[in-house]
Amino acid sequence: MAAAAVSPALGSSNGRLALLGGEPVRKEAFPSWPKSDAVEEKALLDVLRSGKWGRGNGKVVDEFEKKYAELVGAPHVLATANGTSALFTSMNALGVGPGDEVVVPPYTFVATLNVVLLQHALPVFVDTDIETFQMDARKVEGKITDRTAAIVPVHMAGGAADLDHILRVAGARKIPVIEDACQAHLGEWRNRKLGTLGATGCFSFQASKNLNCGEGGAVVTSDGDLMERCYGFHNNGRGRKVSSGDFSYRQGGANLRLTEFQAAMLLSQMTRLEQQSRAREDNARYLTSLLEKIPGIRPVRNYAGCTRSAWHLYMFRYDKEAFAGADRGLFLRALAAEGVRASGGYSPLNKEPFLKETVLSKAYRRLYPAKLLAEWAERNACPENDKLCQQAVWFTQTMLLGSRGDMEQIAAAMAKVQAQAGELRKV
Repeated sequence: MAAAAVSPALGSSNGRLALLGGEPVRKEAFPSWPKSDAVEEKALLDVLRSGKWGRGNGKVVDEFEKKYAELVGAPHVLATANGTSALFTSMNALGVGPGDEVVVPPYTFVATLNVVLLQHALPVFVDTDIETFQMDARKVEGKITDRTAAIVPVHMAGGAADLDHILRVAGARKIPVIEDACQAHLGEWRNRKLGTLGATGCFSFQASKNLNCGEGGAVVTSDGDLMERCYGFHNNGRGRKVSSGDFSYRQGGANLRLTEFQAAMLLSQMTRLEQQSRAREDNARYLTSLLEKIPGIRPVRNYAGCTRSAWHLYMFRYDKEAFAGADRGLFLRALAAEGVRASGGYSPLNKEPFLKETVLSKAYRRLYPAKLLAEWAERNACPENDKLCQQAVWFTQTMLLGSRGDMEQIAAAMAKVQAQAGELRKV
């Protein structure tokens, strides 16, 4: 295969591939994560010395909820133990349960699915829009039945699902939308923060996230009554104003509370969030302009309604035919040898063996008609997502915190591999 022309901004594609013994394009490490300094240290020590470490003792969780509400523009915020528990709390507060169906995407982290299964509800998958990596909103309506109790669009990698279409379909049938915004801090749909347009929005503050306290999460909503149900569920069924000796309960629930330490970390991390987000946006825009020049590399496309992406991941599709037929695994090895590590991303969630076992389990056979379960796999085929899972490549958000020179080295490494892809036959 003839070498492709390389843009001057990508640098030279000459030199032997590093995977075959040549010099790598890049030898420096990308920015580390998380970032912290004396701000976090003081915040943690203040909580430590207060002797008030858990919710209900101190005021730091309350302060975080207030500040996060201001940040996203939501009237109500509930801090939770993690993003999974934010989703779990939402499901319970909205009454999703056994016998119900929940519409979900197949291209997401397993937590989106696990919370459906924890309710003994049946997941129904909507195929992926391969260009955006998001749930294909045009196919949502065809998945709705009289059992549908919720729709859970995931704002994958910090971009936005097509909320115009999803909310219109859901609203016409009075089906609640739970936005999984766990990867989407400061992302926007038509200038409104992601997570604030559905019945609830759910965020994660797990260690890899753009806003991070190791573990943590939040539920946001504009519905005060719904928020009180969320609060009660996350607090073992207890209301907000109970004394330590009050063991009366308003509902069932679980212990999904955030600690004062985590809230202190989040308040500190929030002081950097906007600056870091701007850096990711600028670098993602520049990197896209470079990668679009490389044959076989197709950067993710955001919908026009996505007025801001959080860029928790930078994603693109890899076309092996433009790389002399080298499979994605070999491309990733060659790229890593050049000093640019990447991931192949998710596998098809709708095809996970554990899910099939769950759907055919004794519990589900008691809850759902045999014909419905027998047809479940065929009904949930997602051919576009299957294709995406063979083509997707991810860079982490920390790589977007570097310099423009870092973006040029990423692109140069990819251009080098593309130009010499025929040499990969020697590996």
